[in-house]
Amino acid sequence: MTGPTIDTVRTTVYTVPTDLPEADGTASWTSTTVSVVTIACDGVTGIGWTYGPTGCASVVDDILAEIVVGRDALGVPGTWCAMQRALRNATRAGVAGYALSAVDVAGWDLKAKLVGLPLAALFGRVHDTVPVYGSGGFTTYTPDQLSEQLRTWVVDQAIPRVKIKIAQDWGGNEARDLERITLARDVVGPDCEVYVDANGGYQVKQAIRLLRAAASSNVTWFEEPVSSNDLAGLRTIRSAVDCDVAAGEYGSDICYFQRMCSAGAVDCLQIDATRCGGYTEWLRAAAVAASHELQVSGHCAPHLHAPVAAATANLRHLEWFHDHVRVEKLLFDGTLDPTGGYLTPDTGRLGHGLTVSDRAQSYRVAR
Repeated sequence: MTGPTIDTVRTTVYTVPTDLPEADGTASWTSTTVSVVTIACDGVTGIGWTYGPTGCASVVDDILAEIVVGRDALGVPGTWCAMQRALRNATRAGVAGYALSAVDVAGWDLKAKLVGLPLAALFGRVHDTVPVYGSGGFTTYTPDQLSEQLRTWVVDQAIPRVKIKIAQDWGGNEARDLERITLARDVVGPDCEVYVDANGGYQVKQAIRLLRAAASSNVTWFEEPVSSNDLAGLRTIRSAVDCDVAAGEYGSDICYFQRMCSAGAVDCLQIDATRCGGYTEWLRAAAVAASHELQVSGHCAPHLHAPVAAATANLRHLEWFHDHVRVEKLLFDGTLDPTGGYLTPDTGRLGHGLTVSDRAQSYRVAR
């Protein structure tokens, strides 16, 4: 016996310019593109999205939509399996996996609305609130711009943990990296946690030397000190430094996460539901981490992650990423407030609680 069936799947792409030029250690950008998927069933709609190029929407339109339409709207895991099989020749990682993620998120949002529940309640809430850390600190920022952003998080919003980008120019400017770490510590004071993210820009021993040189700043989180593909390198760094080493944001399936955990490469596993395969794969990846006695951290897209994070027992926190926070506030209604250092999923709203705003129209991309 099947439930109500999905009527339509449609995609819309938006591109939002950054408020300032942004860069990390290995890339730079001046805009962010979001592919939004809307699934409808009996007049009820669910939405999901991913941060990726317009090709993500094309994969949905050309491959996944015909798989999803006509399927049981309540059978989200079954639809996920059917989509994964359909993507065999397109390959799971990258654009195709991003597309799968957006459709899966929309499917869970739709199911929660159909059964009349907030999404965190549908998954099974573990936490009433979800801790966040302020994230941005781009290498393009001047000292004044960096200081202002840090104060917004720590002073205005009372977020007790912050992260900045380092490894500028693929690790080619260690002196400036150290200056910025020192500045971050001076601005936030001794009681706030300071995190750094190299985006894979360093070599193994370089990363170890850099963190030792920054010892007085008491960095407690070192994200992607080297490429996330270098599991042996991550493990070497992890054994040589006192702070936690984190990676996993590019994970595309549970096999990726299993390899990273089994290698002893990280102290905390990052998962991104907009990349790894949606909420369905997030929950599976979190279980893999739990089997290795590891916590997980949600990478970017904080409003999308809040409901599933609240239902994840081994959660550490979510990334309150400046770029995605700004984009989600512009494109969606129902965004959350991080004041106090945590998000509280809205129990009065069905699904994940977000709807596309009228403001989004001005950022829509013609395809």
